[in-house]
Amino acid sequence: MSSDLDETTAFQPRFDADGLIPAIVTDAGDGTVLMFAHMNAEALRLTLETGIAHFWSRSRAKLWKKGETSGETLKVEQVLTDCDQDVLQIKARPQGLGAACHTGRRSCFYRRLDNGKLVFTGATPLFDPKDVY
Repeated sequence: MSSDLDETTAFQPRFDADGLIPAIVTDAGDGTVLMFAHMNAEALRLTLETGIAHFWSRSRAKLWKKGETSGETLKVEQVLTDCDQDVLQIKARPQGLGAACHTGRRSCFYRRLDNGKLVFTGATPLFDPKDVY
């Protein structure tokens, strides 16, 4: 089943009832999933205008430039959308030490589920969060 959004060249992001759209951030170099966040219209606009990833922090209820405190910004190379334009993929190059996660790790996905428990993958922090936040 195809909709008009499937084949259009018009960018028409579909924000949810809270005005947010999910954004999956991957490394533009090797495709590693770095993080997941949400964007509102302003965060998306700023991201497109500046080339630096901006998000909407649901926990802090505020706009957030990734890396504004840590210096670990994300330089955006491409913004992709899925078929019905309700999810974004941000291909970015990590700046600074290369840590996209607030824990200081390269990726927020540093644990795997193994028999119902979380197991660390061995990803070590690139900085100590206590020194940055």
